[in-house]
Amino acid sequence: MATKTQPTVTESQESRVVATLIDRARAAQRIFDSYSQEQVDEVVMAAAWAVINPEHNRLLSELAVRDTGLGDVEDKMTKNRRKTLGLLRDLEGAKTVGVMSEHPDRGLVEIARPVGVVGAVVPSTNPIATPMNKTLNALKGRNAIIIAPSPKGQSVCTRLLEYVHAELERVGAPVDLVQQLPTPVNKATTHELMRQADLLVVTGSQNNVRSAYSSGTPAVGVGAGNVPVIIDGSADLADAARKIAASKTFDNATSCSSENSLVIVDSVYDAALEALEAAGAAVLTAEEKSQLESVMWQEGSLNRQVIAKPAPTIVNAASLTRDGLSAARFLIVEETGIGSEYPFSGEKLSPVLAVYRAKNFDDAFKITQQLLEHQGKGHSCGIHTKDDANVRRLGLEMPVCRVIVNQAHCFATGGNFDNGLPFSLSMGCGTWGGNSISENLNYRHYLNITRIARTIPANEPTVEQMFHGYLSKYNLHK
Repeated sequence: MATKTQPTVTESQESRVVATLIDRARAAQRIFDSYSQEQVDEVVMAAAWAVINPEHNRLLSELAVRDTGLGDVEDKMTKNRRKTLGLLRDLEGAKTVGVMSEHPDRGLVEIARPVGVVGAVVPSTNPIATPMNKTLNALKGRNAIIIAPSPKGQSVCTRLLEYVHAELERVGAPVDLVQQLPTPVNKATTHELMRQADLLVVTGSQNNVRSAYSSGTPAVGVGAGNVPVIIDGSADLADAARKIAASKTFDNATSCSSENSLVIVDSVYDAALEALEAAGAAVLTAEEKSQLESVMWQEGSLNRQVIAKPAPTIVNAASLTRDGLSAARFLIVEETGIGSEYPFSGEKLSPVLAVYRAKNFDDAFKITQQLLEHQGKGHSCGIHTKDDANVRRLGLEMPVCRVIVNQAHCFATGGNFDNGLPFSLSMGCGTWGGNSISENLNYRHYLNITRIARTIPANEPTVEQMFHGYLSKYNLHK
């Protein structure tokens, strides 16, 4: 476990406050470090029950929507339940205490060790599911965790931790294994946590991600989303529309994995729009699009009055009066431009979709690539298709870490019960997105791994063995 230098008495009040939390976390983690795998797994299960308990889940979800103003209570309950159950499924049977694996042929033994105290920065868009995910992963590795919630999510995190602490007490585990920064959360204490923790896991604001990477503490941050999804000529349009509608409207599109743009090939463009309208979309006119844009972006930033709000609320805010619009599940704007002068080409965090018409798949590929270069590079893209060659091309050439095929994007990207991705609310975007990982953040990122190396029969090649083909090809044999 890494040992960080503690602040001196001459340092700021924020330093001392965080140092006190760190000291308590270290004391709890030292006790936890001696737990068996069975005991650790019981602690994980106890913490998970804090949100799986239906009464707790509803209260927390209601509190989250009330205090953050984001999302939908029923959808948050579904998200909290599914994400937590999915993570428990992933963690079941995983070895995180003692020997993880042995490789006699290589003379290696891998031993799981804690990282120590994890500092977790979480966003207001998912103030329950994200801290719970990070907490369970941290506890699975015998770590302590200190959560830095967003200011709007502070009250939700406080209530969540009350439930977690009650469950930890039930199983006799130290409650200081799971803590949060004190009220009111501010940048100074968050930055101190970044400086003093042993590992940082940061989801949300890209400013926080950059601060974590520059803090001097090992950090895992995730990139921005702006998911483009292609509908090609072979797609099942009704199935695609149904899945896109379910994804784009879930929790009022708080997820960074929600579709932000559709790129539809010309041969099925009109039919695809009809299918989307049948699934609850309203396609706006050019004039309505202009009205919506003026309300959604103010002084270059997304208007918080429309972020993660239901479509009827956005319709009213934009003073859109056409008959039927107030009943729409989500809104569609037809777009041709990409870049800062075309705000609909970026992330919208609302049930609003931009749609691009592509001449063919090659053109759709180009448009998708341009959208990602503008925003969201490294995160993910999707495709609705029956043509596996198109899928393979995206995987080989598109600068993303995930290609989601024929699925509702916001459910699939962070792991689903019908795909093999780890359940997570933090998606690494690789070097394309300025991240240190290119996979879904999971329990292995919360571990140090010690490797015992023993001698094995020597396997030392000769120069001739290694270079035979190369030397022969270029006639370099002497």
